[in-house]
Amino acid sequence: MKKTLNIGGKLLDLSIPQVMGILNITPDSFYSGSRVLQLDDAYKKAEKMLSEGASILDLGGHSTRPGADAVSETEEANRVLPVVEMLRKHFPRAIISIDTFRASVARQAIEAGAHIINDIAGGNLDPLMFETVAALQVPYILMHSRGTPQTMKDLNQYDDLVTDVMRELQAKIYELQQLGVKDIVADMGFGFAKNADQNYVLLRELRAFEILNVPLLVGVSRKSMIWRKLNITPDQSLNGTTALNTVALLNGASILRVHDVKEAVETVKLMQLLHQTHS
Repeated sequence: MKKTLNIGGKLLDLSIPQVMGILNITPDSFYSGSRVLQLDDAYKKAEKMLSEGASILDLGGHSTRPGADAVSETEEANRVLPVVEMLRKHFPRAIISIDTFRASVARQAIEAGAHIINDIAGGNLDPLMFETVAALQVPYILMHSRGTPQTMKDLNQYDDLVTDVMRELQAKIYELQQLGVKDIVADMGFGFAKNADQNYVLLRELRAFEILNVPLLVGVSRKSMIWRKLNITPDQSLNGTTALNTVALLNGASILRVHDVKEAVETVKLMQLLHQTHS
């Protein structure tokens, strides 16, 4: 399975799993601890995540939690572009991912210095996304989803969950490869057009997705699949997140997308020791 990403001519090695820190430039993301609204806040949050071992900062200006309000393209760009520019200036070695389903925002962010496009819609919400990725020649995180943030919770009917998600991802990977996109990461889309029980099936069966022959990203951090099942709040969900990140690493995840970088990096280190030591 492919274990590298070309980031501006340098290879990011995914043979050791990498941690992606979440930086939400939004007022309404589901976990309040991930929200930053001012440049100074974004600087402090980025500095903390990078010092704790994040390889990638995932920057989003449009909340995609179920039922989230839509934000205009202009507003989304106005939120994220100053942060991209600030990060490039102050943290020139940091890898920046732009979390957007809009091709124009993705293009502007890449031109401002971002390196990766992370699309929660897998191209479904913007017909120009795939050709934009191909033209920019940057890594693309392809997430499985259906519908929009407003409608996706009602679109979780599958004949066979794992097979259907795999088939839908495979078709898009083929389409991207035909356009000349070389660096693709697959994300099963935990919580996107899946209910809590379906999320656990996908996590348990994660190894099956290695057949796609691309690195796998898992983003379960503080999601409702944890806190609703444990009858707690997102703020109380770090322990559950760490437990599921451990399962994700054991089942082949190459990237963990998280709110809490330090704990995820420690989990990766311990998993590496587990694989490296011999009795």
